[in-house]
Amino acid sequence: MKKALLLLALIAATPALARDDVTKIKLADVMALPEAKQKLDGSVKFFMEGAKTPNVLKTLGSDTANKKTNGVGKSDDYACKWAALSALIALQEGAKKNGANAVVHIVSYYKKVEFKSATEIECHAGSFVTGVALKGDYATIAK
Repeated sequence: MKKALLLLALIAATPALARDDVTKIKLADVMALPEAKQKLDGSVKFFMEGAKTPNVLKTLGSDTANKKTNGVGKSDDYACKWAALSALIALQEGAKKNGANAVVHIVSYYKKVEFKSATEIECHAGSFVTGVALKGDYATIAK
């Protein structure tokens, strides 16, 4: 009994082997996924903060999409692209509900910390879960 309690105490005292690797992926690589071509219908355009954006006619609010995927058995790169695609799908749905045809000023927003890039999305890959959070403004842009 004492050995079992000692073993339990040692296990509890050992720091967790949690992983939180930060990876950057290109928006263009996410958009090139076959699943992106199926699930993003083209009615909503996406523009990262700092990227050249068409004339914004009207801003219709902002939103955040925080998506996770199971990272077990997947490369960090693939899991990150999958989580990013899920976030873009959520933003597309929100844009449509708000009457927008674009999401502009998109930034990575993992744990409410902004990462701005005109081309890249920040992703956090853990031992079991991979996540992407995106924040952007719904807008109507000139066609």
